[in-house]
Amino acid sequence: MVRVRILYASEHRSTQEIAERIGTRLRTHRHLVEVLALDSDPGRKALGQADALVLGSAVHDGAWLPVAESVVRGGAVRLRQQPVWMFSVGMSAALPKPLRRWADRVEQPRIAALVEAVRPREHRRFSGVIRREHLDRRGAVLFRLLGCRYGDHRDWAAIEAWADDIAGQLKELPALGPAE
Repeated sequence: MVRVRILYASEHRSTQEIAERIGTRLRTHRHLVEVLALDSDPGRKALGQADALVLGSAVHDGAWLPVAESVVRGGAVRLRQQPVWMFSVGMSAALPKPLRRWADRVEQPRIAALVEAVRPREHRRFSGVIRREHLDRRGAVLFRLLGCRYGDHRDWAAIEAWADDIAGQLKELPALGPAE
């Protein structure tokens, strides 16, 4: 059994629900899992207190939410010393197909810098939920002008498959000490 902490930053619960689904899936593989918000006190102190970490954040304006970016930058040295997986939750699936293909290929420099600082085993990008009330007036106008679609764009099968892949990699880790 491996102790896994899933730490996330979410503004509208979409990323939180993805983190919780990953946690649920890892538990089915008999791992001891704790899911914590990075903006909570325990979440900010949780780096290094598990055998493995999964870190995720919503993406706004091409970057992780400030609390997630801050925690990751501040703990990068420690994070490189343990198995870490990272995920970002954006809105590429809400875009029309030509823009979606472009968005899926483009690397966002601030996120790429975090990934480079941590050097996780893997970084995945998922689409989340986008609703009208998530955008200010200007953002909503631009969203519609670009031909984007509101809705829940999460691919739960892909998220669960990724969690299963993580679980397989966790089994390859050396035997670990007893849970705290």
